[in-house]
Amino acid sequence: MIHFYRVSKHYGEQRALDEVTFQIERGEFAFLTGPSGAGKTTLLRLLFRQEVPTAGQILVNGRNVASLPRRKVPFLRRTMGVVFQDFRLIPRKTVFENVSYLPRVLGLDRQRQKRLAYETLRRVGLAHRMKAFPLELSGGEQQRVSIARALINQPEILIADEPTGNLDPEMAREIFELFLEINRRGTTVLIATHDTRVLERLDKRVLALRAGKLTDDSAAAGDLAAPLSEVVGG
Repeated sequence: MIHFYRVSKHYGEQRALDEVTFQIERGEFAFLTGPSGAGKTTLLRLLFRQEVPTAGQILVNGRNVASLPRRKVPFLRRTMGVVFQDFRLIPRKTVFENVSYLPRVLGLDRQRQKRLAYETLRRVGLAHRMKAFPLELSGGEQQRVSIARALINQPEILIADEPTGNLDPEMAREIFELFLEINRRGTTVLIATHDTRVLERLDKRVLALRAGKLTDDSAAAGDLAAPLSEVVGG
């Protein structure tokens, strides 16, 4: 599904990533962790081709991401959903308009847009807020909208960059539970996070970066040693 082979990314003299190699299988759930500046965001940006590596290969479903012609990059991104820490919702657009942006760009008719938006928002528990504006929602609700937006095209891969960084523990717990449910339905999930409590308690693979190097690749100890509510509050 995802294969990084000796991937490096340099910005002048700075080495953001240094010969990183790993593979994530279809349907897997993995965390990406490390201190600030370790290279987590750079790795994710390379994955959805916002940037290209200085060296190495990145394969997604057998396709070399770095060598894709520019005209084919949008097709790659349609196989992925991306969730950011800062939500990136358009304040003057309703929840429906924010979530249905991609179907609208793809030329689907209004009725199909509404059906897709409703079904996707129902998955994240917000079908009843389709007409609301982002500033009328809590932080957790806004992140759920951003997750719905990432899911509306039924992506094979869901990528999240510190998705609970701006949320309180209770809202963070709800978001992590939602990611687990999305993964149980077959979507491959890769989450960058610094929340060590979650990493320690969830029985999921952990890829650890430090100074651009992959320093660890292992499953967290324990098989849900404590309920998620105890890990992130609630």
